[in-house]
Amino acid sequence: MAASGNSNKNAAVIGSGFGGLGAAIRLQSAGIQTVLYEARDLPGGRAYVYHDDGFTFDAGPTVITAPHVLTDLFDLTDRKLEDYIKLMEVQPMYRLIWSDGDRFDYVRDEATMVKQIAERSQSDAEGYQKFFEYAKKVFHKGYTELADRPFLKFSDMMAVSPALIKLRADRSVYKTISKYVKDDHLRQALSFHSLLVGGNPFQTSSIYTLIHYLEREWGVFFPEGGTHALVRTLVKLFEELGGEIRLSTPVKSVDVLKNGKGNVHRITDGNGAQQDYDMVISNADVHHTYKKLYANSKVAQKRAKKLEKMDWSMSLFVLYFGTDIEYNDVAHHTILFGPRYKELLDEIFKGSKLPDDFSLYLHVPTVTDKSLAPEGCSAAYVLAPVPHLGRADVDWDSIADEYGDRIIEALEVEMPELSKHIVTRRHITPKTFENELAAYKGSAFSVAPKLTQSAYFRPSNKDSGIDGLYIVGAGTHPGAGLPGVLNSAKATVDLILSELDN
Repeated sequence: MAASGNSNKNAAVIGSGFGGLGAAIRLQSAGIQTVLYEARDLPGGRAYVYHDDGFTFDAGPTVITAPHVLTDLFDLTDRKLEDYIKLMEVQPMYRLIWSDGDRFDYVRDEATMVKQIAERSQSDAEGYQKFFEYAKKVFHKGYTELADRPFLKFSDMMAVSPALIKLRADRSVYKTISKYVKDDHLRQALSFHSLLVGGNPFQTSSIYTLIHYLEREWGVFFPEGGTHALVRTLVKLFEELGGEIRLSTPVKSVDVLKNGKGNVHRITDGNGAQQDYDMVISNADVHHTYKKLYANSKVAQKRAKKLEKMDWSMSLFVLYFGTDIEYNDVAHHTILFGPRYKELLDEIFKGSKLPDDFSLYLHVPTVTDKSLAPEGCSAAYVLAPVPHLGRADVDWDSIADEYGDRIIEALEVEMPELSKHIVTRRHITPKTFENELAAYKGSAFSVAPKLTQSAYFRPSNKDSGIDGLYIVGAGTHPGAGLPGVLNSAKATVDLILSELDN
């Protein structure tokens, strides 16, 4: 339903990832005529999709948590998510496998979790329950109260600092967990989550332990038809509301022009067409937004230089493959830990070369949804965290195939004779993130989620020096991951609407 007084306003959203789609739907629901620009031939940004030989491969993300961030978008106009798409709960949430053969099913049910841990160590079972209570407190402060509000001023940060100090947000995820459990494998099992949003568990603030509570509270889901089916659902909602999406239409530049009422943002697209907007909400890579899109703005160039000095998240090597047999005994989500944990992460986040070993995340969606592969077959992808291009200048074009072969060999511990059964495969590398997604340094998750790069210290949802420019997505508050980018859209659009009301 249109908010009064907004119908004469128009907005451009750059980039149709989940953050951009969330912002576009919220703006259009509020009566602000919105055009969504997307450089690629399909919507979704990082949530792209490939169709190869009858197999459907979601480019990512694959873990859907906090489903309310999706239902909220439909509730804005009295619609229901379930009328558009089905979310299927995934159990176990993750299967964890170590190189020594140890295994652990990470499940939603508390009693089952505690029982599994008690079989290893009774004291760790008690410690885990204490950790869960801590994660709950962090969740209520770090997620419920802070995730969907912008931090525009230093005073906003100071207002929450006492609570963050009390929760020891200065401690890392791993250090916090180590306080509660002693078993090395359990410490890894409870700390890997920050990697899913681009953070090193040994550097990322303990605030990110809230992910553990969030998943236990609301579950882990997968959309019927795959993640891109969810993207298409959100596009459908946006268009039903009267929004316009322009695919294969990259934004070449945005010029800020002054008029009597404030700024006008003139977008020139890759086809040479120009259009003026009252506001721009960028879901593009935050460095690309300032450095390239706003190239003619001195303020933007200053922002870009500051961003270049920040720590950026690691990148990813992702291998997609389809098999001519079904692998039904695997979990939907599997984490395969390599023989090293901290040492490997140090090399990925701080080193200058590609490590010889790897830890892997394996996603086999056909365990949950058979429609994503031909009958009797399986579709899967596996990713390995790797250094970004600013840290390790790897010639990915020459090594990618061999690196993929090594990963396939490593997967055979869980998928027997895998190499014999692959009938189609493709990969993306840090170079793909850099070239196709304009991601700075090929980073997969934008600005790294460290305490000193969180909330107020992260690129702002609203640019204080360029009136009418707003940022959503992984590079702004609260950060990467599906709940993160959709909450960034809520924080940003709520701010826009409050400004329009004043």
